[in-house]
Amino acid sequence: MKLSGKRVLLTGAGGFIGSHLAEALVARGCKLRAFVRYNSRSECGWIDTFPHRIRRQIEIYAGDLKDQNAVRRSMRDCQVVFHLGALIGIPYSYIHPRDYLQTNIAGTTNILMACLDLSVLRLVHVSTSEVYGTAQYVPMDENHPKVAQSPYSASKIAADMMAESFYCSYGLPIVTIRPFNTFGPRQSPRAVIPTMVSQGLNDSEISLGDITPTRDFTYVTDTVEGIIKGAETESIKGETINLGSGSEISIENLAKKVAKLLGLELNLKQDSKRIRPEESEVKRLLSDNSKAQRLLGWKPVVSLEEGLQATINWMRENDSIIHSDHYYT
Repeated sequence: MKLSGKRVLLTGAGGFIGSHLAEALVARGCKLRAFVRYNSRSECGWIDTFPHRIRRQIEIYAGDLKDQNAVRRSMRDCQVVFHLGALIGIPYSYIHPRDYLQTNIAGTTNILMACLDLSVLRLVHVSTSEVYGTAQYVPMDENHPKVAQSPYSASKIAADMMAESFYCSYGLPIVTIRPFNTFGPRQSPRAVIPTMVSQGLNDSEISLGDITPTRDFTYVTDTVEGIIKGAETESIKGETINLGSGSEISIENLAKKVAKLLGLELNLKQDSKRIRPEESEVKRLLSDNSKAQRLLGWKPVVSLEEGLQATINWMRENDSIIHSDHYYT
């Protein structure tokens, strides 16, 4: 399905991945409506930093995913929906799990119901590798068991199951895309790579939590391309598809790479405040991306080193934004 000329709704449009996806959809010729969470300052997240030539092509809809009427109004006349809107911070989910239930589960259900009632052509629901918990086998394919090791992951598992149920029960034309660890410019400073880079740019010491877990990192432009292919590719309704590099690296070795690119002698320090509860820590993630290659013709093209360098360059060039109130998630 060609997206050019189609009216597209994107939730979570002001966030890290969502803002990159917004730019890519505009570049593809979509008529983009960006759903952003309402606030009294009329801020639209990273969209506020876009050049005018891009920003003027985006229709902003400010609302709340928990409001089913707002969701329905935002979707009017839309043919394709990309659903990225969610609460994502794992530490915050330990403190306010009810917020995650309401936004990630009830909010997703509002999206599903509106898509069904308004007969959208395709809904791309974006999940997360956190639903798998610690790897029980590797590489991890889409049939890997789901384990709720945090309230955040529990809420995303439930959202995914609601999405699956709407395909099975009503034939909703939905595709679930499940990225592993995405990184790049605009990512929240709480995430591990921006944390490393920010500390390395300002100090000789990098303070982290548990450095033994391994993760599978994908640069944001590759993740965005996979999400878009989830809408463009025919005959994949009802499928769940992993997006990952198929390679893993420990947090310790990742810190070494970052330090080398920054030209630093690595001085690692453990910060107990950054350590998850023991049973909640996901120890290993390593994707099997063979389904994405087979169904979407997708595989990452940006190497970890290239992506890290691009992220470092961006953080150097945008230091004033990073240390302001406008460093959005």
